[in-house]
Amino acid sequence: MGVLVSITSDFICPWCFVGERRLAGAIARLPRGVDVRVEWRPFELNPTMPPHGMERRAYRIAKFGDWERARAMDARVTAVAAQDGLHVDFDRITRTPSTFQAHRLMWLVAREGLDAGRLARGLFAGYFTQGRDLSDPVVLRDIAAEAGLAPTHVAELLTGGEGADAVRAMHMQAAREEIDGVPFFRIGAATLAGAQPVEVIEAALRHAAATGRPVAA
Repeated sequence: MGVLVSITSDFICPWCFVGERRLAGAIARLPRGVDVRVEWRPFELNPTMPPHGMERRAYRIAKFGDWERARAMDARVTAVAAQDGLHVDFDRITRTPSTFQAHRLMWLVAREGLDAGRLARGLFAGYFTQGRDLSDPVVLRDIAAEAGLAPTHVAELLTGGEGADAVRAMHMQAAREEIDGVPFFRIGAATLAGAQPVEVIEAALRHAAATGRPVAA
């Protein structure tokens, strides 16, 4: 039996980083023979962010009003992520990027039939662990190559408009579905909002596997 999971997320959302790890943990607990197919759907926390992003400290002060408050929030996120085995190093992040191009890469990897999860994990780790600027085309090319995307395809994507309309259409679909926070999981017919515990995600997967139809190839 198969289960289709869609994740609506953004690559600068720390709870999406945690949510992906917890989904992986839940899938690992499933009995042998349960096929889980994961689809990634885009969400931009900052849809009006300039294409080259902005300095992170300035962004966080503008958003939260106080740098120390923002630092305290970062510390709480870092502690939670560590409990899930994730290393988050906010001190290495100097810029808050636009993630539109990263979402276009996710569209490309899905079109090519490659492992979208591998690219997603590369983008999350690139930003949260290594402090890489996801607005930088060179950074995106490097992460995409690590996920198996052909450099020529990536270069064509980043310098052209391919996939942009598809990503925008998925953004509009998320708005129609009234998704206003991420991560957002659709597991079979069920939905889960936020970085739910592994046990909650596992229960949803098991229910979907028991009641759903096989996932189409």
